[in-house]
Amino acid sequence: MKKIILLATVALMSTSVFAQNWKVNKAHSHFTFTITHLAVSDVDGVFKDFDATIVSSKPDFSDAVFSFTAQTASLTTGVDARDNHLKSPDFFDVAKNPTITFTSTSIKPTSAGHYSLTGNVTLNGTTKPVTLDLWYRGTITNPMSKAPDAGFQVTGTIKRSDFNFGSKFGSPMLSDEVAIKAVGEFDKVN
Repeated sequence: MKKIILLATVALMSTSVFAQNWKVNKAHSHFTFTITHLAVSDVDGVFKDFDATIVSSKPDFSDAVFSFTAQTASLTTGVDARDNHLKSPDFFDVAKNPTITFTSTSIKPTSAGHYSLTGNVTLNGTTKPVTLDLWYRGTITNPMSKAPDAGFQVTGTIKRSDFNFGSKFGSPMLSDEVAIKAVGEFDKVN
C-alpha cells in the first residue's frame, strides 16, 4: 500500500514538475477579426491590447491549455467613427464588458502540427463553447534571448447571434459569422 501511495505521489509531482508555462510575446503577435458588410465587403479589425498564456507538459503541445484575454477598448478598424460605434452598447459595450476571454477545455490532433482547440469564449457577457483550428508552427531557440520560442496560429468563426452581439444590425448589413485569427509567438517562462 505504501508503494502505491508513493508511486501516485511521484506521478502527480512529475506532471506538475514538467508543466511548462509560456507567455505571449506581444511585439510578435496579433489578434484580428473580419466581418462582412452589406454582403459585398469585408471589414477587418484588430485588438491592440491582449494577453495569452499556455501551460503544457508535452513538447508538441498536445496537452496544452490556452488562455486569452483581449481588452475591448483597444479595438481598431482604422476608422474612428466606426471604432467608437463598435465600442458603444450597440456592440462591445466596453464600459460594461471590458474584455473578451477564451479558455481552452480540450485539444485534439487533426494532423501533424494541427489541432482542434475547443474552449469557452466570453463575449458581451455571454459564455459559449467554440471550436477553433490551431496550427503549432514549431519551437525554436530565439537567437537574441537564447530562450525557447513557440509559434501558433488560431483561426475560426464565431456567430454574433450566439452572443447576442450587435443584434440591431442583422444580415445583410453585417454577417452573422465573424472570422477570427490570432497569430502568436510565445516565450517560455519557466
